[in-house]
Amino acid sequence: MRITTHGSHTIQLTRWPRLFPVNCYLVREDDGLTLIDAGVPGSDNAILAAARAESKSIRRIVLTHAHADHLGSLDALHRLLPEAEVLISTRDARFLGGDMSLDAGEPQDKLRGGYRQVATRPTRTLDDGDRVGSLQVVASPGHTPGHIALFDPRDGTLIAGDAFQTRAGVAVSGTLRPLFPFPALATWHRPTALASARRLRALNPARLAVGHGEVLEQPFAAMDRAIAEAARGLAEAHSHGA
Repeated sequence: MRITTHGSHTIQLTRWPRLFPVNCYLVREDDGLTLIDAGVPGSDNAILAAARAESKSIRRIVLTHAHADHLGSLDALHRLLPEAEVLISTRDARFLGGDMSLDAGEPQDKLRGGYRQVATRPTRTLDDGDRVGSLQVVASPGHTPGHIALFDPRDGTLIAGDAFQTRAGVAVSGTLRPLFPFPALATWHRPTALASARRLRALNPARLAVGHGEVLEQPFAAMDRAIAEAARGLAEAHSHGA
């Protein structure tokens, strides 16, 4: 696992299963560490080793969404860290137990990506505007119905999950990057994802940290280009009746 520190608070943990880069993040807090996402299966020991290197305990585990590559090691971590809080959005929490239904008010598009049931149940669910330690919860649906991002107002770091990718070029969730197409192929509803990307850009983040790809400093221009590209793609799809 590659460990990279960004600023004073954010530690990026990257694994490369089958040339598929997957990030999770440790966020430093006064009372310990917050883990953002639980990586692919088999990541638990490496995550715990990174926490030990900080001489701090993981106090809470937050999932940006319920896809398997973001919660693959959740059950193992929960067994090893039974006192740690487990948090996910109220909406995506249903997927953890196998409820794959869509609400009446949601776009009735097909759910995409790898969902998997887990034994662990959240100790608390999250909604837009909630706080997790220093982090602000920002609802950012589109990739999944209940996708969330986490914004750190201490230094402007935005941990965006799969609302954006930076692997093979910066892109809004749902915009296909042929050299790394997986986030786009796993996106539930592209118009909602675009609206969420615009909302995240309005936070003016100083740093963009994503589930797949490198962390970007001063990401404004790159986010703007990605949003414009996503908007063009949706317009073209609409004009062709897609």
